[in-house]
Amino acid sequence: MARGDALARIETFGCRLNLAESETIARRLDAAGLDDVRVINTCAVTAEATRQARRAIRRAARERPEARLVVTGCAAQIEPDAFAAMPEVAHVVGTEEKLDPATWDRLAAPGAPRRLVSDVMAARAARAPDAAPPRGRTRAFVQVQTGCDHRCTFCVIPFGRGNARSVPAATVIETVRAQVAAGAREVVLTGVDLTSWGGDLDGGLRLGALVKALLAGVPDLARLRLSSIDSVEVDVDLLDAIATEPRLMPHLHLSLQAGDDLVLKRMKRRHARADAIRLCERLRTLRPGIALGADLIAGFPTETEAMFARSLDLVAECGLAHLHVFPYSPRPGTPAARMPQVPAEVARERARRLRQAGEAALARHLASHVGARRRVLAERGGTGRTEDFSLVRFAGAAPEPGALVEATIAATDGRALVAA
Repeated sequence: MARGDALARIETFGCRLNLAESETIARRLDAAGLDDVRVINTCAVTAEATRQARRAIRRAARERPEARLVVTGCAAQIEPDAFAAMPEVAHVVGTEEKLDPATWDRLAAPGAPRRLVSDVMAARAARAPDAAPPRGRTRAFVQVQTGCDHRCTFCVIPFGRGNARSVPAATVIETVRAQVAAGAREVVLTGVDLTSWGGDLDGGLRLGALVKALLAGVPDLARLRLSSIDSVEVDVDLLDAIATEPRLMPHLHLSLQAGDDLVLKRMKRRHARADAIRLCERLRTLRPGIALGADLIAGFPTETEAMFARSLDLVAECGLAHLHVFPYSPRPGTPAARMPQVPAEVARERARRLRQAGEAALARHLASHVGARRRVLAERGGTGRTEDFSLVRFAGAAPEPGALVEATIAATDGRALVAA
């Protein structure tokens, strides 16, 4: 079977960490010779994500009834019995098991168990990331951390990923070297709670120290990015790297969730509205032109229209250019599910308004590029990304994927830049 075929048989939901893990699972399928398996890698961040996974399972069973369906990911870890009860599902694989080569070898053998799910809260170490090259991509995702020690009242992800565990710096550096040697021009560091990296390791190092060590240890790496970070955990070394390291890209995605202090308190977040605004102002001072994005939840329990308005205002006050908006949905077993609920239709309508604000903010951000020269990393499909992660479409002949080119931005369609 040709490389890449296995990845086509994996449907991935959720975060960049899941994307990175699906790459590894594809290699495990290849190694185990599991040509007859399709995998649904689930997300549990919202009730809708879990519903989408169930729909994907049923659709996959209709499209390929001869294939064995394996369900893994956070939703499978949290609700293994529910997924195992679905007649379309052949096997349920837990979070700790899904990257283990032995798991897929067991599934290739006769009499494989229906459930391979252990207690993820008992895990004490992060599994080392796969050093195999990205499958024909210019961008590689490298997992450096998993799990979370915080207990936000709306979130079930710690129960799908376990407690915070970090991959040692030396292992991360060797992995990134291998990715770069295999052709990756850009690496994205991923994790469940990325800014908690190092907290469980000896030495007292934090994420900023890892970033500096990685850039020093892999001089051929053209671009380094960070996935979503917690604003309250941004350390001094990371701020210094943002200000002084040109290969650390000027784009950060912040886990803000809300703009009202009482809502943040009820979410059990560790920052206040003023903290978020102050950090964004400092980031723009340290790195002029930096693009900032954020996760925001609309319709959290007890949220009034006035409280929501403060989240809406946060888009402008923090200068956000990219939004990930989620209408709140109760997750069983979480404290927020027991709080007075905002009607679902109100949460959806508020999410729509937040998305509209995000679309307008993105359009303004893209318009600021028009007429400028920008360094673009070319990707497949005639597209690329600027340093601040703005999407670029090439109007003429597109450069080869992986090429770093200087391009003049001629226009924008509100969602992407157009390079002359």
